[in-house]
Order: sequence, then C-alpha cells, then structure tokens
Amino acid sequence: MIKVLVVDDDFRVARVHADLAARVEGIEVVGMGHTAAQALELMAEHRPDLVLLDEHLPDEPGSQLMRRLDAAVIMVTADGDADAVRRAVAGGALAVVLKPFAPEALVSRLVAFVRFRRALEGAGSLDQAQVDHVLSVLHGGGATSLPAKGRSSVTAEAIRSALEASDDALTAADVAGTIGVSRATAQRYLSDLVQAGRVELSLRYGVTGRPEHRYAWRG
Repeated sequence: MIKVLVVDDDFRVARVHADLAARVEGIEVVGMGHTAAQALELMAEHRPDLVLLDEHLPDEPGSQLMRRLDAAVIMVTADGDADAVRRAVAGGALAVVLKPFAPEALVSRLVAFVRFRRALEGAGSLDQAQVDHVLSVLHGGGATSLPAKGRSSVTAEAIRSALEASDDALTAADVAGTIGVSRATAQRYLSDLVQAGRVELSLRYGVTGRPEHRYAWRG
C-alpha cells in the first residue's frame, strides 16, 4: 500500500482530502496534520510515500516545508498566483491542485501516482525509454507495465491502443498491420505484455492443426 499524509490548516478540508484519497485503490491514509510542525512529526512516525500539502499553513508555507519532507508531494492550495505555482514546482511538487476542485481532479492524480509506483515495482536500472515511460505514467498517460530495455515506449503504447480498440483478440500479424511494424517486432512487445500480466494470450486451432496465438488487453 502507498501511504499518504494529508496536511491542511483546516481540519474539515483535511478530512475531505483524506476521504478522497482513501477511495483510491492501493492508497492508505496514515495521518492528517494541520501545521508544519505536525506534518514533520507525522512524517517521522509514519514515513509516508506521498503528502497532500496545503501552501498556507499557520507556521510555515507548504512550498518551504516540502523541501524538508522525504516524500513525494502534491500541492493542494487555493493560491493560484503564478509565483506560488512556481515555488511549488521549484520545491519539487509533482502536481498543483487548486481549491476548490472537482473530486476527480485530485483522484486522477492519486491514481496516476499509484500507477507510477506500480510501474517501478521490481525494476532495477532503467534506460531512457523506461524513464520516459514511467514519467508519462506519473502524469496520467501510458500503459502501466514497464517496457523491457531496448523497447520503445511509443511502440508499446501503440500496441496497447490497438488491443484496447479491438473488440476481439488480435494476432501478432493483426497488431503489426495496424501499427505499421514487422510481425516479429509486434511479437516481442506482445510477449513482454503477456509476461507483465497486461495482455491475455489464448490459442485458436485452425484447419492446419497449428495453434494461432491471439492477444487481448486485460484492462
């Protein structure tokens, strides 16, 4: 589970944010703080992975506090001033969500963070394509599985889109023709996705008796 700490000076707002976060699969809300001092105490106690942080705290600005937090941060603030956004980004915020907001605005960013963390599970050293891929996942795009080294995240995403768009399972030849790559290339990427559990492989026997491999996106 991904541990989330909520920090907002208004305890009612903090509860709303905590309830939204708790609705996201894979997230556990481990605490709520209302000052910078409380945030630091809860950090030491729970060691959260992510902090939902308000800018206007009574004892220290959130954009200043975040530099002392050993966790990822999403700023949730009513301050839409350009300088405030700049400070948040400079301090390391993954995203800035402005109050008031529709629930989906926060939930979608939390879901993206969960997908980002899952994409990195078990990964060792990454190449540039893999780094690009996990960062695209963090910002709400891309498939959840990490492409193998030497694979293109663009090709992997094209294959995912082709499978998702089809009502029926596809062969490697079908996928290759759809996205404009060789059958061998499509087969390599499809094998990666099967191993990652993102694609379901089934066999269909034709008149020759040789099984035809067919692939369907598992969603």
